Amino acid sequence: MKIEIKTRVQNRLNRIQGQIRGLSKMVEEEKYCIDIITQTSAVKQALSAVEDDLLLNHLVTHTMHQIKKGDAKKAVEEIIKVYKISKKK
Repeated sequence: MKIEIKTRVQNRLNRIQGQIRGLSKMVEEEKYCIDIITQTSAVKQALSAVEDDLLLNHLVTHTMHQIKKGDAKKAVEEIIKVYKISKKK
């Protein structure tokens, strides 16, 4: 994994862990439902950003490696797979 992507993903995951702990506390304290939903939406967006970085890493590392070694068919299959995963968001 590219170091800059790995660092970014790890930082985001650490923030998400904090957000999850905060959500748990909000539920425990019976905070206003809309406030909790707002926070769950923020967590989903943060996870989506993690997915984007991981998909980018896959394309620039694994898929490019396949193209360079002459396995274009597998590379195209990987790109289509990544595209389909990203469309499910």
